[in-house]
Amino acid sequence: MLAIERRNEILEKLQTDRRVVVSELSQLYDVSEETIRRDLEKLVNDGYAIKSYGGAVINENVNIELPFNIRKNRNILGKQHIAELVAGLVNDGDSIMLDASTTAVYIAKALQEKGKKNLTIITNSIEIIIELFDVQDWTILSTGGASREGSFALVGPQTDRMLSNYHVDKAIISCKGIDVSAGFTDSDDLHANNKRTMLKSAKDRILAIDSSKFDRIAFTEIGTLDDLTAVITDERPEEKWLQVFKDSGIQCIYPQ
Repeated sequence: MLAIERRNEILEKLQTDRRVVVSELSQLYDVSEETIRRDLEKLVNDGYAIKSYGGAVINENVNIELPFNIRKNRNILGKQHIAELVAGLVNDGDSIMLDASTTAVYIAKALQEKGKKNLTIITNSIEIIIELFDVQDWTILSTGGASREGSFALVGPQTDRMLSNYHVDKAIISCKGIDVSAGFTDSDDLHANNKRTMLKSAKDRILAIDSSKFDRIAFTEIGTLDDLTAVITDERPEEKWLQVFKDSGIQCIYPQ
């Protein structure tokens, strides 16, 4: 196994167990404890982990951007629930902007599985472009832009310019956190700018987030609650949030 593969597996284990122990990882991967310590040091330096006695614990900072493949495998069931609900809002013939979130990948798959016809998808997600490459009766448009390592995304001013040229039925984005006062936020300026442009280009502005994003604030603002027409999530939100959405005129949809 390559070192990067082992580190990614250790990072996945950290996401699941919240803590890892050097001696246990050494036995699991049949490598020296010194090798494991170097792996953990790399994860610490990258901001994913925090050193602890005999091992490491997960870094809970909301602004830490995990690798795409790690994020894609987190809360799969929740993302599938969200994707099914979003697909129920999409009509044949719709034009849609999808961001480069892992949730958006599940949404793209759900739209295929539901047999939606004649869709136009505009996205800055390389993963979605690959996923939809052979769909027969859809139009798939790539935004272009600078490739962002680790996120399978195209970002930057060129991406914004392309997005702003279109007017679509629906923009569907995700975020790192949503807060009553701070609005909905992301950990990266370029991603946030692109998502903001998507919302400005759409009639229906949909935020698709799992329940862990509520009452969290990340580094940079994408928008305020007034910028949204709907929030789709995987669990019934707390009553305070349901009231906030009602007061803001936002449709909130979750599994019943």
